[in-house]
Amino acid sequence: MKQKVKQLRLRKATKNKLIDSGLVAGFYLIVMLILTLMQAFGISGGYQLRGMLMPIGAYLIFALSLNLTVGVLGELSLGHAGFICIGAYTGGIFSILTESTIPIGWLRLLIALIVGGLSAALAGLLIGIPILRLRGDYLAIVTLAFGEIIRKVVQSFYIVQDVNGLHVSFTKPIDASTIDQATQKVILNGPMAMQVPQNATILLVAILAVLTVIVLHHVIDSRQGRAFMAVRDNLIAAESIGINVTKYKLIAFVISALFAGIGGVLFAHFNTVDPTKFDYNMSIMILVFVVLGGLGNLRGTIIATIFLYMLPEWFRPFSKYRMLFYAIVLIVMMILTNSDSPWVIKLKETVKGWFRRKGKTLAEDAHEEEAD
Repeated sequence: MKQKVKQLRLRKATKNKLIDSGLVAGFYLIVMLILTLMQAFGISGGYQLRGMLMPIGAYLIFALSLNLTVGVLGELSLGHAGFICIGAYTGGIFSILTESTIPIGWLRLLIALIVGGLSAALAGLLIGIPILRLRGDYLAIVTLAFGEIIRKVVQSFYIVQDVNGLHVSFTKPIDASTIDQATQKVILNGPMAMQVPQNATILLVAILAVLTVIVLHHVIDSRQGRAFMAVRDNLIAAESIGINVTKYKLIAFVISALFAGIGGVLFAHFNTVDPTKFDYNMSIMILVFVVLGGLGNLRGTIIATIFLYMLPEWFRPFSKYRMLFYAIVLIVMMILTNSDSPWVIKLKETVKGWFRRKGKTLAEDAHEEEAD
């Protein structure tokens, strides 16, 4: 009996993993097909849609990684942009420094992803050890402060490379007289934007987004994932059965930071890296994607991220009113997602019932075809 239950659980986990990873891959395949058809028939507007594909992939990684901390572990973190910033800057600096020594762009980017991801994970480990003993609002405030501190620290660094090596300064620009002007390369210039080699591709972003879904499903369905959910559901009960709460909190926090750093490296390689982009507004926007998609629900997070990222662009014809419409849609989604009103519950059941009937009909048709 236990073996059968375990097999059913594994079957369901595999099914969810395939559906969610297929959802991401299918989105990219369908959009690329639409873009190809638009180009073939001479229809304009494809450039704008293509321009959203890489940011959507990066934000999928951001939101899915945050869902591990907020949704699966149950701890509110408002400093996710800090880990993204660490990944973007460490990976970006690595790419700039090795542009001549590693001329193969994809190889340099692959190593930068590892460097940026591990740097963010290390930061998650160092910050997680002291703060994860806090809970609720206190943890949210400390993580918010962490994100802002990282951004301010990055704004204060000046790094220039020349024939003599690296020149690093904190808080004030480097004296020009100490730099060889003929060979200088500005890497970091305080609050100014950093120019990273732009060699990320839509294919790479899509592959990493799918891999993120698969790996996070593995984590959630593992023994560690069940421990995360036990801590979320009842901290005292989890401690009473011997679960090391601090250890599992730290594991979830580090994994979340790792993927945030990887997404940050990707972000840096298709976008201008500016410290102002990694403020608390970015953390809040990612949190909105997670909450509206459903805490602990990877599929909901995927759908919410794609929909909500594209929504402002759909409202662009309304000019200055587009963010007003965006806010209204967010409020409506929040009500539909979290309301206990009878008509909302009835609406949800109607939609679920329609999908169940549709799935049942498809399964019956497939069974009949096999029988024939």
